[in-house]
Amino acid sequence: MTGIGGVEMGAQAARSRALAVLRVRSRALAVALLPAAAAVILLVGGSTGHLAGGGWDVLRWVVSVLALCVLLAAGGVALVVARSRPAVTPTVTVAEESAPDLYRMVRDLADRLDVPAPSAIALTPDCDSWLEDRTHPAHGPPPAEKHHDDLAGPGGPAHRRSATAPVLVIGSPFLWWMRVGELRAVLAPVVAGTGPSAHPDIAAARRFIRGLDAAVAVASAGRRDPLSRVACAGLGWASRLLLRSCRGHAAEMERGVAAAAAERAQAVDYGLRIVAQEQVGLAYAGWDRLLTRVALPAWRMGRWPSRLDVGVVAALTELSRRDRLAEGFASRLGERPACDLLEEPGVMDEAVSLLAARLFHGGPAETGADWSPVGWEEYPEEVVDRTWRTDAARLHRVLDTLGVRRAAEGAAPGTDGPTLARVLDHLATPDAASTAPLTAGTDAHAAGTETENGPDTPPAAPDAPTDAPQPAYEDPDAPTDAPRPAYEDPDASRLPFGDSDASRPSYGDPGASRPPVDDFDAPQPPYGDSGTPHPPYGDHATPVLTVPAEDDEDDLADTTARGAALAAGLTAQLAREEAEARPAGARAPSSAPGPAAGPDDALWDDRALPLLPLQPPRTGREILTAHITAMVCCAAMDTAGAAPALDWLDGPSLLFDGARTADLAPSVLSLVETGDPGPLRAWMTELGIRPEKPVRLV
Repeated sequence: MTGIGGVEMGAQAARSRALAVLRVRSRALAVALLPAAAAVILLVGGSTGHLAGGGWDVLRWVVSVLALCVLLAAGGVALVVARSRPAVTPTVTVAEESAPDLYRMVRDLADRLDVPAPSAIALTPDCDSWLEDRTHPAHGPPPAEKHHDDLAGPGGPAHRRSATAPVLVIGSPFLWWMRVGELRAVLAPVVAGTGPSAHPDIAAARRFIRGLDAAVAVASAGRRDPLSRVACAGLGWASRLLLRSCRGHAAEMERGVAAAAAERAQAVDYGLRIVAQEQVGLAYAGWDRLLTRVALPAWRMGRWPSRLDVGVVAALTELSRRDRLAEGFASRLGERPACDLLEEPGVMDEAVSLLAARLFHGGPAETGADWSPVGWEEYPEEVVDRTWRTDAARLHRVLDTLGVRRAAEGAAPGTDGPTLARVLDHLATPDAASTAPLTAGTDAHAAGTETENGPDTPPAAPDAPTDAPQPAYEDPDAPTDAPRPAYEDPDASRLPFGDSDASRPSYGDPGASRPPVDDFDAPQPPYGDSGTPHPPYGDHATPVLTVPAEDDEDDLADTTARGAALAAGLTAQLAREEAEARPAGARAPSSAPGPAAGPDDALWDDRALPLLPLQPPRTGREILTAHITAMVCCAAMDTAGAAPALDWLDGPSLLFDGARTADLAPSVLSLVETGDPGPLRAWMTELGIRPEKPVRLV
């Protein structure tokens, strides 16, 4: 009885808050009709002779014109609110034919919970699950009625067959990492949310909120002509005012829905809920590390891993081996994984992997010459090796623009190629390490980098002062066909030993019921401050271009003058390369046929990509550190027999004799921050790396 009472109390609270939201809508309608009512009174009074006179005639005209303007404005706002396309989460639809066991499990859950079954199932590249309403006309026709009949079950009651049931969105990492029983426990409170969602008042309140949210997006898009800008400003003001008025009621309504769903789901698989909660947190940790440290380097190289969900299983298995607290999780691997509920899990994994690349990086919708899939067995050679050599090539190109010699005077022939010694000698301070002899022109240029002149300052004239930057030195004995990189990917720079753990924002339809999966009894309101920007997806999303930070003087203050100049040059070069490559990577999908299972392109606008960048722009010091580390790794592979490898938790790694090397970040930071190459030289000497030997930049 307690559970039933809790369900009823939560549902009743949600309904009362939904009525409060609808009362806000009714009050807005009443305010819009008030001038018209006053105009009717004045007109009727004039026609009956009660309100006669010149003053009343003027008032009648003024009020009538005001009423007409208010009605037109209110009608326009109402039309935009009703017709605007609400934001929809990009997903991959799972047809019932491709996952009959999964649909059967969801049907069984809905039957046991005594709620309507979801109308469809979709996958999202995120560690979350929720219900999403896609019944708006702008989202296309609703699913066929036969699907709803099938999903409700042949023996189910007729009142459960609803053509407006929400879509169940499941995080793809859950399917591959969780066992069938754990997934069932995770989905139970989510599926239970279809009961309150079917209530007419709650559904109407959600439609109103989603319409206001979409109207704010329309107003934020703006127009060029003055009249449209005025109209958009008025639309935005009215929509935000209504959102602020019903924000609190909407949040409480969703809390009531989540509380009712969680209370109802307690009767289903209660013993597995604690284990399922642990797996949710573990899956998110492994998924986040896989995206930021493993997938991101591949995306920057124009390659997208085609088995991300398989990778998260490998990453979490490795984490279970390293973490003594996770020792018991390995025993779960003998149970049936939830991905067995799919007929073709490999096809679904590939579709979700491509969607993740588009959402988090902004890649194209189809495979091409510059955007091709890569398997995990090919990752070390196709991604790690090429990433390091591309960064090393960019580093030497910038050194060329700074006028840094390729080889010291008196060096042996054939040593004027791209060497690590060139980088070390340039960044090392005179009192930290002995540098190679420099010519007058190079010394002058080094002195010039400590002034206000940037790395792109043009060479001075021959009669310029001696303290000005001089033209780059050109060795007359150097061969004209010096080795140059054959492959140069502008988007492939990163630290090879891991990036910072950046939290990724969650996304979804702000009007959909989303009971939390990590804490089933803690309601999660989907509505935030109405002054926050519209979610970054939908018809009016703005593209997000990930470029290096332009103003990082504070970050470079702790580096040497030469290091700051080199970092500035690398930052500018990366910005130029990304600006040239971004239009091609963000192009709209073509009409060419794609894979059998693909993202729901018809439901969301993919012209603004990436929608959810994984990390903030890197600072100049981070870019410089990444490029020097890449050069060190290239030298280790070419002169000491090291090999590129993939670490499931830390991404690209360097192997010596089959063992992963120690983290060289402290040694590189010592060179960048203080100009001291001693620790890095000691590290290379211990491993037999020869910095004076040219490396291959192909």
